[in-house]
Amino acid sequence: MPDPTDIVSFPITLRHEHRVIFTRDVFAAENNTLADLLTPREPGGTARAIVFFDSGLESAFPDFAGRMTRWFVARSKRVRLETAPVALPGGEAVKNDFQQLERIWSVINAAKLCRHSFVIVIGGGAVLDLVGFGAATAHRGIPVVRLPTTSLSQADGGLGVKNGVNYFTKKNWLGSFGVPHAIVNDFAFLHGLSPRDRRAGLIEALKVALIRDAAFFEFIAARVEALATFTPEPYEAVIRESARQHMEHIATGGDPFERGSARPLDFGHWAAHKLEQLSEFRVSHGEAVAVGMAVDLIYARRIGLLPEAVAERILGIIQRLGFQLFAPIKEIRGPSGRQDMIDGLEEFREHLGGQLTIPMIRGPGQRLDVHEMDGPVVKASFDELRVRYGS
Repeated sequence: MPDPTDIVSFPITLRHEHRVIFTRDVFAAENNTLADLLTPREPGGTARAIVFFDSGLESAFPDFAGRMTRWFVARSKRVRLETAPVALPGGEAVKNDFQQLERIWSVINAAKLCRHSFVIVIGGGAVLDLVGFGAATAHRGIPVVRLPTTSLSQADGGLGVKNGVNYFTKKNWLGSFGVPHAIVNDFAFLHGLSPRDRRAGLIEALKVALIRDAAFFEFIAARVEALATFTPEPYEAVIRESARQHMEHIATGGDPFERGSARPLDFGHWAAHKLEQLSEFRVSHGEAVAVGMAVDLIYARRIGLLPEAVAERILGIIQRLGFQLFAPIKEIRGPSGRQDMIDGLEEFREHLGGQLTIPMIRGPGQRLDVHEMDGPVVKASFDELRVRYGS
């Protein structure tokens, strides 16, 4: 009798190049960084592209769309812009608006783009996520070139291989994984940001230092006053190193598409994601991560995982960088009329599935995963934040 089980299998191995290019003033007349990336698949041909950008860039950089268009016109033999650059509203709320996703699909369709074309997206993390998802689902994937314009997206959010939109009131419930064609970090964008937005990337830099690299943490700690005032040289150095650390982990950490249950780079994020939701995203991601890290630092100290002196030093650095550790969320209430953060743990677990896995630290550069958190201790940690830092 033949075996009733018949299995045929073949391995599929794909090589991806995950790259970030650092430059300054990418649309300057003499800067060919972007043009060198937009290469046609057929030798001697002309690359085809469309551009989506955060409308807020027009305020920070007057005539931004016009300058960008002139840059493409000057290179029309190398790359053809198929339609005028398309402005999108920035901020997390855009990821809740399905009409914006449909608009992206309509523009791609009208331009008759194909998988040999390019979608260029310029903006903060929310715009990158939204347009990335639109491109990933058009023709099952059009190559994307990202130009992150916020400190948060240059230091962290714009560097991953995932994108998505919010659904069912849950962050990034709809999404996909895909390695972008390239990421271009233009430092000139950073200096047109508000202090609030310039500060945001610093908390992700501190986060990645705490979980990966004690020397990077000490580099930040030694320059905290200069970073708080955005002194260009140390500020850009920290954003660049944060980007490198995030890219290295994604490319070499063994789980770029998040098949497992761990999110090693998400220290402080289980609470941060919930804070953003409960505030209807009035609390920015950077502000929420600062509070989320404070919660986890106090929790780790309370359970004996983190020495008190180390916890206090890190909390002090977060404050000296300009972040509040409780005030930004003091008026937020859940549906029950109380601040209810513990639900964020289950939502964090559900997003990946499997066992709850929360990254914690024993000290700078000493990450470990915990698989359960004591609810009363979590509440006590929040209460301590309110008493110490609330007003």
